[in-house]
Amino acid sequence: MWPYPKIVAHRGGGTLAPENTIAGLRAGLAYGFRAVEFDVMLSRDGIGMVVHDPDFGRTVAGQGSVAQTDAAALAGMDAGSWFGEAFRNEPVPFYTQFIDYCKAQRIWMNVEIKPADGFEAATGAWVAKVTRDSYSAELAAGDPARYPLLSSFSFDALAAARDTAPELPRGYLLDKIPADWQQQAEQLGAVAIHTNHKHLTPQLAARIKAAGYGLFCYTVNDPARGSEILAWGVDGFCTDRIDLIGPDF
Repeated sequence: MWPYPKIVAHRGGGTLAPENTIAGLRAGLAYGFRAVEFDVMLSRDGIGMVVHDPDFGRTVAGQGSVAQTDAAALAGMDAGSWFGEAFRNEPVPFYTQFIDYCKAQRIWMNVEIKPADGFEAATGAWVAKVTRDSYSAELAAGDPARYPLLSSFSFDALAAARDTAPELPRGYLLDKIPADWQQQAEQLGAVAIHTNHKHLTPQLAARIKAAGYGLFCYTVNDPARGSEILAWGVDGFCTDRIDLIGPDF
């Protein structure tokens, strides 16, 4: 069962805006997307920030790391110039800012817990608590389609999220599906497997679906490939090419 959107904008606006920024959310919305995937990492003072890389230099200008920088300083850093001059000084967002924007615009969230090394449990617990507290009304209403979905490559981060807010659904991220995938998913209480479409086969997709899990893929940028994996039984995928693959694909 997959009550969530089928096509999800990767990191906000895909290739059309700097990733993991409010500008990215606006770009996705302009193309009709009301479903987004993005990453949350803890700052030095333990606040969730929307950013993918643990170290600066690619999307965030400068030197240093997220885990060694306070949230207020991160929020003042430039996360847009790397993409284009029009996005100069686009800030690193607080996770709570993303929540506020997504709730206001009715955008569904696939929140990837992206811990820096050594902060797996702390990041999972923080993201789960803040998400649960922010979506208390939706959780009380009992409509799973409106719940954010937490995901992570980190078993420990997802386990901490499970222990902190068991009522929030969890997707287990796996680049290549290991032999013991189902045992791990059961331990985490995961509702879905999220995986790299490049390593997926029709047989593996069938096994995951037969076991009762949702199946979500990243990152599909070719429409023909998107159609192919959906035909295998894949429930949904995220894309960078929101200009080629629309929300109603």
